[in-house]
Amino acid sequence: MKSTSITGRDPSSGNMLEVMIVDGRIQAIAPSSAEEAPWLSPGFIDLQVNGYLGSDVNSDDIGPDVMLALTRKMLALGVTTFLPTIITASEEKIVRALRAIAEARRASPQVAHAVPFVHVEGPFISPQDGPRGAHALEHVRPASLAEFTRWQAACGDLVGMVTISPHSHAALEFIVALANKGIVVAIGHSHATTAQIHAAADAGATLSTHLGNGLGNPLPRHPNLLWAQLAEDRLAATFIADGHHLPMDTFKSMVRAKEINRSILVSDAVALGGMPVGMYQAGVGGAVEVTTDGRVIDATGGRFLAGAYRPLGTGIAHAATIDGISLGGAIQMATENPGRFVGRRGTLQIGAKADLVLFNWNATANGLEIQTIRVEGEEIESL
Repeated sequence: MKSTSITGRDPSSGNMLEVMIVDGRIQAIAPSSAEEAPWLSPGFIDLQVNGYLGSDVNSDDIGPDVMLALTRKMLALGVTTFLPTIITASEEKIVRALRAIAEARRASPQVAHAVPFVHVEGPFISPQDGPRGAHALEHVRPASLAEFTRWQAACGDLVGMVTISPHSHAALEFIVALANKGIVVAIGHSHATTAQIHAAADAGATLSTHLGNGLGNPLPRHPNLLWAQLAEDRLAATFIADGHHLPMDTFKSMVRAKEINRSILVSDAVALGGMPVGMYQAGVGGAVEVTTDGRVIDATGGRFLAGAYRPLGTGIAHAATIDGISLGGAIQMATENPGRFVGRRGTLQIGAKADLVLFNWNATANGLEIQTIRVEGEEIESL
């Protein structure tokens, strides 16, 4: 029997807690008499990670080593669970990435624990400029259950989440089929009508991907698919709270509409996240620029965002500074709420796996200062 304890401050109550860990699981949680300690949270959960610090899920030559490196980078940031996210591409490229991720999970218990399944964002999205975003038009195609079946055959049923635009009857049939299989279906990069949004929820969609982004510009005042997704209580929503994808007032209003319980923070980090300022050729967006203010933008003239530069911890810190969102609320949006979609992870309770993070935070910081990361009770080095 291997046991240890960790002491920290609960972000929701401010109370000091001592967590006893035995054989990788939380055995007991008790008040602590400590006067000072970092904040204590379940490990962060990110449902949308394309890459980070040069590791690219969407590279042409992805191999298991890429996933191992990316997993270590995520863990060092306090992200103990994440979904590697494959974007719109040829079927051959999607299958190649799925096989590499599956091989990495087989080879590494660390990757297998951190990556419960894969998120495929596309290729069954809107072909229209605007809602398509940085996804390559030549690879956008109608929803195909036959293709999805080939994905699963290639990776041992590892695809657990798909982002789709429900703008066609074929897409709605696809949603029904996946929902019946227990696959998380999210709405994103869409030009669907309000009726099609509600029909997608009827069919089994449960999530909106990076709500407020991947939309047409301009939208009708009303009705439009943004209002429909905000109003649809069967849809939780993910948000990129990096200060660039959503203006503060927009993000604040959207979280108020969805409420904390249905709001989820994601990074949408890409391989250029954390990299030096400059021009790059990237798997997401092609020719892109990393700017001095922390954006990754298309460099061919469109100037749209091509994924995100900042990790999930920055989004947590940013959200916690917004009126009406406490630090506890921001942590909930990056732990318990996304945890509902990945096997009920992200909770601080007896019996849960001891994926834990100790961190420092203040309202003027542009991020979190990670102190300690534990995965199944074992301490992991931070960056």
